[in-house]
This record gives sequence, structure tokens and C-alpha cells, in this order.
Amino acid sequence: MRSLLPILTVLAAIAALWYAAVAPMNIRGALDVAERAGAEVVPAESRARFDTSIWQLMVDNAEHIGLGYNLERPRLPTPVQVGTELWKTTGEMALNGRPMSKRSLIYHGWITLQSTLWGFALGTVLGMAGAIAIVYSRVVDMSLMPWAIISQTIPIVALAPMIIVLSSQVGIEGRTVPKAIISAYLCYFPVLVGMVKGLRSPGAAQLDLLKTYSASGLQAFLKLRLPASMPYLFTSLKIGIAAALVGTIVGELPTGAISGLGARILIGDQFGTPLAIWAALFAAAILAGVLVTLLDLMQRVTLRRMGMQA
Repeated sequence: MRSLLPILTVLAAIAALWYAAVAPMNIRGALDVAERAGAEVVPAESRARFDTSIWQLMVDNAEHIGLGYNLERPRLPTPVQVGTELWKTTGEMALNGRPMSKRSLIYHGWITLQSTLWGFALGTVLGMAGAIAIVYSRVVDMSLMPWAIISQTIPIVALAPMIIVLSSQVGIEGRTVPKAIISAYLCYFPVLVGMVKGLRSPGAAQLDLLKTYSASGLQAFLKLRLPASMPYLFTSLKIGIAAALVGTIVGELPTGAISGLGARILIGDQFGTPLAIWAALFAAAILAGVLVTLLDLMQRVTLRRMGMQA
């Protein structure tokens, strides 16, 4: 309970702020609904021109504020509305035997997860290979690291369409490979930086001790540098898997994809269904949380077996 109490406190604070923001965000829509029902509200033309402030509208129409919490297409849905939509597109469909229906977020989450895992694997391999090269070669260190840092200044939203176009030009069909490349692009940098830090973490005394044992460079890597880098590596992997998921979702937006959480967000925006957008966002957050938790469990088991954690 001691570990859960801070988490629950933060969640309660977020929920309270969320509910407090619903009324001012939805007041204009609520007044439109009330007006269509025949209630007396501020004239519609005044609201359309934003001549009246939101707070004045709320004061003048206090009896209609509650409508903002029950709109079918709210600007800002309540947590209950988002949870209900999320349940309809996941739990209900799973119970009805249609978990992989194209209207199910389980199906779209699976499509996004595949590209995320491919991109994560590619980014991890590239990041670890680059880190080893940087640690063991000063030339690579002076040449690769600056370019790796500069690459992170390029907005992924601008880079994603370029990767998609280039992939189609070289004959790569489908959207899985371009999305995986975009995912790997965001993933490799935290792995690279964390692995470099980890491989360089052994002190000079430890390295000198191995030299007195006549250990080769490979033995020093396997017996000292690699084990010492494990805590840094797993920390970087947890950042990398979340970044890989973001990269996949961003990669789904300019591809015209019809499947995936990014596609659900885009379709929800095009058809004006905020609840679909919020449900997809929460599904992505839950998926990221599950992936990070699995990596955290792997870290605990690995470090415990290595004797680096009680």
C-alpha cells in the first residue's frame, strides 16, 4: 500500500483536475443542446462570435453546466465516458467473441504492437552496436556520437513521410517496414546513450585488475563491461520501448493506414468523434505501460540472477 499510495494520489489529483476542466471545455456545446431543448440560454450568435467569456457563460447558465458532462461528442470527455468507450471497443468485443474485429482496439493495438516490437528490436541492435563501436574506437566516438545527437533534432513528423516515400520507391510494400523504421529511429538513441554510459561505468582500477590477469579485450567486455552495463541498458530499454510505440503511432498518421492506434486517432479526428480519439490514446498508454512493466520484470529477474539486486 505504501508504494501504491503515491500513485493513487497522483491519479486522484489528475482525475479531479480533469473533471474540473470538463465544464468550461464543454459549456458551449451544452448550451447548444439546452437551446435545442427549448431552454433559455445566452443567444447563439453571441456564443458563436465568442463575445461572451466561458466563465460568464457558466455563471449565467449554471443550471445547464451538468449537460457538459453528458454530451455525445464532447470537446473534453469525462474519465467515465472514456472508460466506457474503451470497454466497448475492447472488453465487450472480446466477450462477444470479436476481439480481432476491425472496430476493436485490441485488433488495432495488435497491429501497432507488431511494428513497435520490430522497430524496438532494430533500434536496440543498432543502439548497442553503435555503443560498442563508440566505446572501443575513438574515431567512431568523435564521428558517430555528434551525428546521433543531431539526428534527434529532426522532427519525426517531418521525417516519417520521407521514410514512407523512400520505402515505396525501393519496392517495399505494406506499411509494417516503414513504421518499424520510424519506430527504430526514436528507439536507438536512448539505447545508444545508455549503453555507452554503462560500458564506460567500470572504473580504472577494475580495468587494471583485468589487465593483471592478462584478460583479452573480449574477456574484459564479457566479464566486466557488459555485466556493468545491464542496469543502464534496461533503463534505456524502458525509455526506448515507449519511444518506439510513439514512433509507430506517428508513422501510422501520414501513411493513410486504416489499421493501428494511430489510424484510429486519425479517423476519429476526421469524423469528429473525440471519444474514439481518447479511447485510442488511453489504449496506447495502457499498451506502453504493459511493455514497460514487462521490461521492468525482466530487469529485476536478470539483475537478481547476476547478484546485482536483492
